[in-house]
Amino acid sequence: MANVSTPTRERIVDAAVRLFGERGYRGTSVAAIEEASGLTPGAGGLYHHFPSKQAVLEAGIERHLARLDALRDIRRLFGGLGDLRAELTMAARYVLAELDGEAVLLRILVAEARQRPELLTTAVDKMISSSYAEFAEWLRERGAPNLSEHQANAIATLGLGALLSSRLTGTVLGVTTFAVDDDALVATWVHAIAGLLADPPPLPSA
Repeated sequence: MANVSTPTRERIVDAAVRLFGERGYRGTSVAAIEEASGLTPGAGGLYHHFPSKQAVLEAGIERHLARLDALRDIRRLFGGLGDLRAELTMAARYVLAELDGEAVLLRILVAEARQRPELLTTAVDKMISSSYAEFAEWLRERGAPNLSEHQANAIATLGLGALLSSRLTGTVLGVTTFAVDDDALVATWVHAIAGLLADPPPLPSA
């Protein structure tokens, strides 16, 4: 049931994102979005607020991405605790929680990657690429004095990639791997990243 106190444009985006996540973009009609957002289905009310269904999809993705801005500011969120393992633990749990909160967005992006690669490119840049860069920079500050930029980038890729994969395989792809709970996952992840920072592996020459 749509909340009529919420502005119509927001109700449309809310309903569309939910339906896109459940049925896919092509499986969701404009009439279905209108009905789910409290408008008369098939009457064209959606077009008073958006020029097309595509525009609704783009607005939904953009809104979800805006909520993830804090994910790119790891140093502000977790720096200053004075304990590397505690900071890594908080960072890992925060990233997992944000990925869980954006499971619908991830499903939409995966489903629409072929048909609308430009949406995926924009989302990856905002949600993932910049997060990797921020995390790598933070690792250089907290790692061994001799940690190079290339080593930090490699560790960041391994670290965030593992967390992202842990959610993509189950939440998005529906694939069940090992039954590892988050406590065990985070503890193992922290041990691995802390070890790599203390003793960075040599990288092959370019």
